Amino acid sequence: MAGASLFALFDDIASILDDVAAMSKVAAKKTAGVLGDDLALNAQQVSGVKAERELPVVWAVGVGSLKNKAILVPTALAISAFAPWAITPLLMLGGTYLCYEGFEKIAHPLLHRSSKEQDVQHRAQLVQAMADPAIDLVALEKDKIRGAIRTDFILSAEIIVISLGTVAGAPFGQQVTVIVAIAIAMTVGVYGLVAAIVKLDDAGLYLSQRSGTGMARQLLRAFGGVLLAAAPKLMKALALIGTVAMFMVGGGILTHGWPAVHDAIASIAQSAAAIPAIGGALQLLLPSVLDALAGVAAGALALALVSAANRVWRFFKPGGAPG
Repeated sequence: MAGASLFALFDDIASILDDVAAMSKVAAKKTAGVLGDDLALNAQQVSGVKAERELPVVWAVGVGSLKNKAILVPTALAISAFAPWAITPLLMLGGTYLCYEGFEKIAHPLLHRSSKEQDVQHRAQLVQAMADPAIDLVALEKDKIRGAIRTDFILSAEIIVISLGTVAGAPFGQQVTVIVAIAIAMTVGVYGLVAAIVKLDDAGLYLSQRSGTGMARQLLRAFGGVLLAAAPKLMKALALIGTVAMFMVGGGILTHGWPAVHDAIASIAQSAAAIPAIGGALQLLLPSVLDALAGVAAGALALALVSAANRVWRFFKPGGAPG
């Protein structure tokens, strides 16, 4: 009897771990949009510091990210325990914010045509500051770290809210396990990859400068050149992929929270399945494409509302003026 109870306990534990693994996989998949954006943003935040300080800066931001999640995870679990009705509104709010942030990235260069020139001037000022011995580089570095941690807090909140929505119906113990696992995995994954990205050009430079005439050394130098050329393109690709994923994830959250729209998308995908040759592929792709389009529309609407609210605020605040 005791043996049977022990095996029953093992079976229960295995079942729970299987459920946790499945939910963690779903939560990780749903947070992938935020993850891609997180990588691009944080890699950009820590770029510009001296090469020998890049990894310490990434480490400092990673520690700050863990502190952010140490605040966010208990808060999310408390909401799940004491105000579960708030999960869906928070999830919808998080999805809307993802869409808004993605659309703002697209619209910013169009609405602010001088942004590229400002970015170039900012980078030139940064390079000049780093070369000036009178500039306090420690303070400059701390500012960068604080800025990256602030960015991380917003993105971490999005990840935690999305993960919480994924496991909202699970027992509380499984919620704790999944949310904590996702928080740790995302932090380690993001900042491990950020560290690799910011050091990619250094690795390429090191390999491209290897001396020697043998075939192996020539291949290493060629590979180093490829890494040097790939580093800036990788950063741009991450930003693009992250933006697209934000629309897909954010739009998916919103359409799932609006049953009529979700049913309409499912109906369209089902109808597309009847198309010869490509029906199966369309049935798989259309929901994601339509979710992304819904995300773009939601982002555009959110940006318009935020812009209008800002204009109203500037008009009515003391000393404000129309314009």
